Amino acid sequence: MIERSELLKDMKTLLVPERFKDFTVNGLQVEGQDRVTRIMSGVTASQDLLDEAVAWQADMVLVHHGYFWKNEPVAITGMKQRRIATLLAHGINLVAWHLPLDAHATLGNNVLLAHRMDWQVQGVLDGEMGQGLLYHGAMTSCSQQALAERLHQRLDRKPLMISGHDRPIERLAWCTGGAQDMIIDAAEAGMDAFVSGEISERTTHLAREMGITYYAAGHHATERDGIRALGEWLAQRHDIEHRFVDIDNPV
Repeated sequence: MIERSELLKDMKTLLVPERFKDFTVNGLQVEGQDRVTRIMSGVTASQDLLDEAVAWQADMVLVHHGYFWKNEPVAITGMKQRRIATLLAHGINLVAWHLPLDAHATLGNNVLLAHRMDWQVQGVLDGEMGQGLLYHGAMTSCSQQALAERLHQRLDRKPLMISGHDRPIERLAWCTGGAQDMIIDAAEAGMDAFVSGEISERTTHLAREMGITYYAAGHHATERDGIRALGEWLAQRHDIEHRFVDIDNPV
């Protein structure tokens, strides 16, 4: 058992949220009991994840996608009310880390996607969107279709591929989640491919006209590893229980 305040202090020191201009609240979002024995982690603080936390008697839910996003309605009604009521009724803390977790150099979604895919990280492209989120690197040369198949195999989700050229893939950039518009920075840096989670209508035309192949590999699928790694880091550091729950999401 450990004090919530100590866990929050450790995570803040590790992830340095003040470095980021985010559009949500990083850190503690809903306060529960003061002491923590069990942490459940998951990608999104959905009702399904909260129900799992209640059943497991977790003291803290640790997620990448929490609540209180910029420009969303502030009233706590409907789905938001039911979720927060669940947390409050059972004294469960909700802690969320968004951009700071994407960017972290060892536990972040971007670096862990590279490890999962056997990509060599060579640096970060801080283009228009910046904030240390757009990683780039190299991989063993392969066809565009071969990379699509590898993404499917490693992430257990078939990606949507938009081909922008007929070259093999050797140099690529990536940013997990909903970062499809970073394709512009990736193309301008001369990358053969860009990998993210989602796709917009405009992404197709950008890929074709800028000569870069795009892979929409799944918002959820590309962001499972970071939050699980953070939960494991806390469990090992403080000798507490941790369980990662993967709530299926095809997006």
